[in-house]
Amino acid sequence: MIQNIATSQVTKPTTLCDEIERYLQKVFEAELNASGSILVSYTPFVIKKIAAYLSGRIKMPASIGIAGETASGKSTITMDLIDTIESFAAEFNIDDAITRVNTDDYYYDRSEMVKAAGSFSEFAKNYDLDVPQALELELMSKHIKELLSGKITYLPKYDMSGTAIRHDNYTLAKPSKIIISEGLFTLTEKVKDAFNFKIYVDIAEDIKKERFYVRAKERDLGDSADYIYKNANEKAAVHIRPCKAYADIVLSGSADRIKYKNFLNRIIAVIQEVYFAE
Repeated sequence: MIQNIATSQVTKPTTLCDEIERYLQKVFEAELNASGSILVSYTPFVIKKIAAYLSGRIKMPASIGIAGETASGKSTITMDLIDTIESFAAEFNIDDAITRVNTDDYYYDRSEMVKAAGSFSEFAKNYDLDVPQALELELMSKHIKELLSGKITYLPKYDMSGTAIRHDNYTLAKPSKIIISEGLFTLTEKVKDAFNFKIYVDIAEDIKKERFYVRAKERDLGDSADYIYKNANEKAAVHIRPCKAYADIVLSGSADRIKYKNFLNRIIAVIQEVYFAE
């Protein structure tokens, strides 16, 4: 892998960083050219940033923002990433490895409007949830920056059952080495600068549509599914897809989940060799 990086005579962090960068470049290039790759594209600078964090050249916590359209696979990718990191952290007794900040919890409380409308479905006919203005993204940005600065923060919790209630100061979040967040609007203007690493999950239209209607059936959306999909698609063209331009890494939302974990493990292997090799 990295040639004897943990036991080499190299002592300068910059040299260690360069060695890790060369290794990562090979990993990224191999994955990009592989069949069924998880990678759509990446910027050259992102490899330098990852190497700087892994080598210890940058000692501050890292924040990762993951965005994509409805049914793109962003939530699944995020949870797999969290599970993989937590498993590694547990194996090597690493404390405070990762903290999740859920973008959806920052929807504004509209419970009174739901009550006035008589039901959430009636409320949703006249209130658009598929725009970034429906969320308090400035507060989300503030919370992420507080966590990055080492402060314990209390996060809101939004009730997704149809009440539109948001409980503020609900979840205690501790600072950690990685702060991660995913959502439709995670890379939009008011919050994107809170993230050191920006990831966009791309998905083909036919796969996205198929996934959406499977969910719609599970959630018993009935005849409203067509309208919801059309509205989400139209709003995504305005508010979500342009965020792809901000991404350090663009992932394929249709790649095999095992490939994501294997790729991440190849990156995590650097940490193991540098810091935990016997």
